[in-house]
Amino acid sequence: MSEESKPPLIWVNLILFSSTFLISLFVVPYYAIEQSLQTSVIVWTLLCFAFCNLSITAGYHRLWSHKTYQANFALRLIFALGGAFALQNSILHWSSDHRVHHKHVDNNDKDPYSAKRGFWFSHIGWMLRDYNKDNYADYSNCRDLQKDPIVVWQHKYYLPLALITNIGIPVTLGFIYQDIIGMVLFVGILRLVLVHHTTFFVNSLAHIWGRQTYTDKNSARDNGFLALFTFGEGYHNFHHIFENDYRNGIRWWDYDPTKWLIKGFSYVGLTTNLRKTPQILIEKARLKMMLTNAEKKTQSFPLLQTQIQDEFERIIKCLEDYYSVKKQMLGAKRTRLKEKYEFDLLVIRKQQIQVELNAMISDWRKLSCQAV
Repeated sequence: MSEESKPPLIWVNLILFSSTFLISLFVVPYYAIEQSLQTSVIVWTLLCFAFCNLSITAGYHRLWSHKTYQANFALRLIFALGGAFALQNSILHWSSDHRVHHKHVDNNDKDPYSAKRGFWFSHIGWMLRDYNKDNYADYSNCRDLQKDPIVVWQHKYYLPLALITNIGIPVTLGFIYQDIIGMVLFVGILRLVLVHHTTFFVNSLAHIWGRQTYTDKNSARDNGFLALFTFGEGYHNFHHIFENDYRNGIRWWDYDPTKWLIKGFSYVGLTTNLRKTPQILIEKARLKMMLTNAEKKTQSFPLLQTQIQDEFERIIKCLEDYYSVKKQMLGAKRTRLKEKYEFDLLVIRKQQIQVELNAMISDWRKLSCQAV
């Protein structure tokens, strides 16, 4: 796209992003070196950083954009305020952008922050020019959210809420701890820059750096290291194929504090109807991606490819048997099966299939490596 054909600059965004970044880069470290920085400044910066990020990941993203769970009025209100504090536009606008992104991912003409247009564009460039002015001004893809009074209220009063939180909170903390400049620089400006760029990494780095564990139909990647800075959003390849799952990191050891927060709130009734993708679908997607990689390695060996495909079908059949037995076991528990002998047979059968499945997958991997 030539410079002449590019949309006009959005000067408010350009000034905001550049000024806060430059202040964080030069003024903040100068103040930290020259002044005796209070511990309270650091603590509140981290707390507000976490509050903003979790309001985006658990609120804007997994609650409103994807409806992966439900939250009560109080929690939705807290997330709405945290989202305004994060200064990433209203819930309605953010969710509309994000739903378009998922529907048209990597389509340069329709994806508002397509990673195919480069790191800079997907990270921040798409917000510096009016690329998407006429695409979704009516928010027609978010009619469900327009029935939520919290969403409607926050959208209507977004600007005053953003000003009150981003100015009022740092200044109030400055009065309390008698360090207004320090709180404004760290809680106000540095916190905002960190929130912006860590969340922007999901649109940029998470589509460039990492593994395609479950699908190669889009550019999204899984990256555990990136998850550390994005509060669990780094498992992006999983998210793009199973977007209605409240989790991004599905294994218990995956770093996904957003998942833990949502699950934790469910124990006290603040969140309900947490949606999870059936495990068999996850395993099938993972195995299908392994098959795709194996076929790439063996494309010059047609006979080996046929053998790999045959073994893959056997593995899928075994996998289906495994989850069929698990379903029977769950049903037996729910109906309080009195015949313990029958339940024990199911347990033994499940263990046998699991051993067989693991052995088949191991042999299958070795088979695909023969061409390397």
